[in-house]
Amino acid sequence: MRRVLVVHFSQTGQLNRLVQSVCAPLQASEGIAVDFLALQPAKPFPFPWPFLGFFRIFPETVLMKPQPLLPLAVDAGRDYDLIILAYQVWFLSPSLPFTSFLATPEAARLLQGKPVVTLIGCRNMWLMAQEKVKARLQDLGARLVDNVVLTDACGTAASFLATPLWMFTGRQKPYSWVPRAGIDETEMAAASRFGAAMANRLLADDLAIDRPMLRGLGAVKVDEKLIASEKVGNRSFTLWSRLLSALGPQQSRRRGAGLVVYIVFLICLIVTVVPITALLKKLLAPLFKARIQREKAYFAGPSGE
Repeated sequence: MRRVLVVHFSQTGQLNRLVQSVCAPLQASEGIAVDFLALQPAKPFPFPWPFLGFFRIFPETVLMKPQPLLPLAVDAGRDYDLIILAYQVWFLSPSLPFTSFLATPEAARLLQGKPVVTLIGCRNMWLMAQEKVKARLQDLGARLVDNVVLTDACGTAASFLATPLWMFTGRQKPYSWVPRAGIDETEMAAASRFGAAMANRLLADDLAIDRPMLRGLGAVKVDEKLIASEKVGNRSFTLWSRLLSALGPQQSRRRGAGLVVYIVFLICLIVTVVPITALLKKLLAPLFKARIQREKAYFAGPSGE
């Protein structure tokens, strides 16, 4: 019997549906036992989010400061043949509950020497979050063998409005004039092909998984237009996170005042600098074509586009 552990956390339920789609072929295989570990923060995060409340966790998320979780309902001593880590992206970083899990003693025991598949459901910017997860997995001695990413269907520009409205109203399409936020349901259902490929590999023999299983299946799609934006955004987020963290704890007035300044700065950045940067990148793209292709290939690994 081959054993698979699936670690996941979802506020809206979308990532849970993605997990179920991917894992359905694994669960249907008689020779594979699948355990699910749903992460639960000791103090639940609200959904929908209050506007300022969402930004109050910004520093801890970006700086990957672990927060308390409820006791993990998993046998950390069990030997798994594959571990699937499903996470959301918050502020160009892995979500705070997921970061907190990676800092636990149980994660250190479970992941040591194990093959890992990461499964991401997010708006569209996931490169920097995955880089942080890759670094943490390396520290824990895990082997990243595949990565699957599904992003919002409404597009980069529309999702700047649609996704925040989903977070703050709790509805994927709160108004008729707003595109539906979230991953396309057809694409979500088609994600079962990744689980089927994993099941085939697990049942093929008893050897450890040491190479990608999902190449050629379209597991990821790297948008080269967002690579530079993510790098710049991540540096900015890190600097602001350190500043806001130094102002005081999450609920302090000083942090609240600092967040108001930051939110104004962020809105101005989005409506001015981001469009200008996008235009410059488009104009200069022919000069950096080879470099962009190298970066795309790197970020698409290990599964590839």
